[in-house]
Amino acid sequence: IGGIGTVPVGRVETGILKPNTSVTFGPVGLKAEVKSVEMHHESLPEAIPGDNVGFNIKNVAVKELKRGFVASSTNNDPAKETVNFEAQVIVMNHPGKIFAGYTPVLDCHTAHIACKFSEIKSKIDKRSGKVLEQSPAFLQTGDASLSILTPTKPMVVETFKEYAPLGRFAVRDMKQTVAVGVVKTVTKAKGESSGGITKRK
Repeated sequence: IGGIGTVPVGRVETGILKPNTSVTFGPVGLKAEVKSVEMHHESLPEAIPGDNVGFNIKNVAVKELKRGFVASSTNNDPAKETVNFEAQVIVMNHPGKIFAGYTPVLDCHTAHIACKFSEIKSKIDKRSGKVLEQSPAFLQTGDASLSILTPTKPMVVETFKEYAPLGRFAVRDMKQTVAVGVVKTVTKAKGESSGGITKRK
């Protein structure tokens, strides 16, 4: 939307978005001041989880922002780039075998980014989470695993425990969902682990 600064649009996932707060866009670390928050062309004093809003920011060009970026509170656990993450992945429907090195597209919040299965750490029982096999050679339909995934492009994910909407993902390949997962731990750029608030898609 031109003429009144840049207006990113998204859904508040966790926390509260208010005017006159500073936001940081992950994974790039771009900072901006929120001038106003609007829904259906009306200004809001605050937006809460589930609200689909536009928010007016100054001094950021439209082309600096991309789909999949996460706006977060600058002063409270800002979103950062993910180096890699450990996830519990359940293979739903894959015609072959999944080996380490497999790099399908992950749909996580609004991000749509290829991530590599860097390591398949263990095969686990879906219900109890008990380890059935350490370092299995491959995974196939019906298997649950703990795996380390590495994004091929800058991406924000969070632990399911802290920020559930940013910690769930679907694994897409061959035009279908081949697996689903939840994020257990995150290694962030600059060596930090886990976090992120006032998250939005």
